[in-house]
Amino acid sequence: GGVALCLSPEGRRNGEALVRFEDSEQRELALKRHRHFLHNRYIEVYRATGNDFLQVAAGSNSEAVRFVSRGSTGAMIVRMRGLPYDCTEAQILEFFAEGENGCKVTDGGILFVNKSDGRPTGDAFVMFDNEEAGQKALTKHKRTIGTRYIELFRSTQAEVQQVVNRNLENDQRMMVHGSSRKDCIRLRGLPYEAHVENIVEFLGETARHIMFQMDSEMSAATAAALAHNKYMQIGKKQRYIEVFQCSPEDMNLVLANPPLPPQFILQPRPVFPQQTVQSLVPAIVPPFTPLYWPCLSPPASPCIYPLQSQPGLVLVTGLCPNITPQDILAYFQTSPEIAIESVQMLRWGTAQYAGEALVRFRSRMDAERALAEHVGAPLGTVPLNLSLIHT
Repeated sequence: GGVALCLSPEGRRNGEALVRFEDSEQRELALKRHRHFLHNRYIEVYRATGNDFLQVAAGSNSEAVRFVSRGSTGAMIVRMRGLPYDCTEAQILEFFAEGENGCKVTDGGILFVNKSDGRPTGDAFVMFDNEEAGQKALTKHKRTIGTRYIELFRSTQAEVQQVVNRNLENDQRMMVHGSSRKDCIRLRGLPYEAHVENIVEFLGETARHIMFQMDSEMSAATAAALAHNKYMQIGKKQRYIEVFQCSPEDMNLVLANPPLPPQFILQPRPVFPQQTVQSLVPAIVPPFTPLYWPCLSPPASPCIYPLQSQPGLVLVTGLCPNITPQDILAYFQTSPEIAIESVQMLRWGTAQYAGEALVRFRSRMDAERALAEHVGAPLGTVPLNLSLIHT
């Protein structure tokens, strides 16, 4: 329990960890590892306090406590990610037992991670009696259950507590209180370096209306119409930002990310209070209800609609002969934060024709991120052509 992996708000590892040592002498030795390499990445090492460690590692969820207490000395915990939402314990037991590296799970050693309303997250923790069994389990990384590729990571008792607590608490902590009034806006495509002051500067004059929500539907609609698809510049980076008008209920749907059945919904126009339209923003909104909304206005928030919450699809062309789905999977999964559901070969590469494949990501955001990180990147010696499929 001396290593606590730090997690993002979504419960995924963010590349940081806190490590507790037996004494200050061991800690000073560890600090000398600053900027040394772990595999092909150099690692920054900084001094922390016991309170820092406890804030990350502490947990009190009774279900998680019962799970970690089942392990004997030398037990190993493996985290599974990408499970089908209807996955059962029997499927997990079969997944680890089959094949030449079959291994036995500790009795009662499966813990599914659920949200506060009981919906599954697709994550689970599995305990093995010893290091040998755990290492055999890790050899099954990226094998499938049903049609899903399953990711396996070595885990810790602290991470079990963190992930379980984070998923149970997030719904309550992040809920936005309000009605269906569309007095909120959502920005999409922000650079990772963006801070509050960058967002305020980007929104310009409309930023004076910001609280946690805007002060009215009028302010939200005006900000969305004026700022949508404009560019934000931070240093040498420049990105165009999408701005959507939405309600607190819509924001809650984004934060909770509920699974929704596919359907087609027309994009509604921004909602302005009709009685104040003519006097306040005559240049943006006509004093009557139009039959269609001009294209300068942003679409409604993609978080609200099932069409936008579907998995992201990327078409890969230019594949050489002998390229397999496993090669494509390894090509995209340079980061554990990018979740791939499946790889479908549309056409195998031959000497005469380049191959094509369809890669299905868990979300459109994952697909866009994978595209951005692999622009011009070759698979082997040949650069691939990647394109996002709009469904």
